[in-house]
Amino acid sequence: MAKVYTRSGDKGTCKVFGGDRLDKDHPRVECLGAFDEANSSIGVLRVKLGLEHEWQDALLRIQTDMMNMMSHIATPSEHTERNKKPLPDDGAQMCETWMDDMESKMTEGSDFFLLPGGNEVSAQCHVIRTQVRKAERRLATLAKQDTVNEIIQKYINRMSDLFFLMARFEMDQKGIAEDKWKAFRKAK
Repeated sequence: MAKVYTRSGDKGTCKVFGGDRLDKDHPRVECLGAFDEANSSIGVLRVKLGLEHEWQDALLRIQTDMMNMMSHIATPSEHTERNKKPLPDDGAQMCETWMDDMESKMTEGSDFFLLPGGNEVSAQCHVIRTQVRKAERRLATLAKQDTVNEIIQKYINRMSDLFFLMARFEMDQKGIAEDKWKAFRKAK
């Protein structure tokens, strides 16, 4: 079995697809780290939900999609043609369909900014939502330096909305009142 450690990153660099070595605070590496953090938190959510929960299959698909997207994020544009990992071209639509289904089953909408929390599952969904938003910001930074596939940008944007709605859905289905912070200001 190969060793986990390589010692090649001891000087603050890491290797990305194509063989380039980048500083560990390079936008590409920061973006990968943010995606990895969110993906790990989705794993925590899956454990909290239990194996029989109705969200398991979709969350597993999201985790797999995130790994494939990370492969593409790790690939500088000059090496894109060498990356054969599939991109989830229906990921944004999958999130929208899931959100539409949850919204159709919810008893109440919200005109308020909400405080994260409620119960353990809802709170974990909010943690993931914020981590996905961070990943989206890191992706935007990377996109200023190199080409980022539009599929990834759309999917990650919908994903943060999805986890927000999952948090709300959990509260709604468990009959737990959401902690409202402040009403939305209506556009004139």
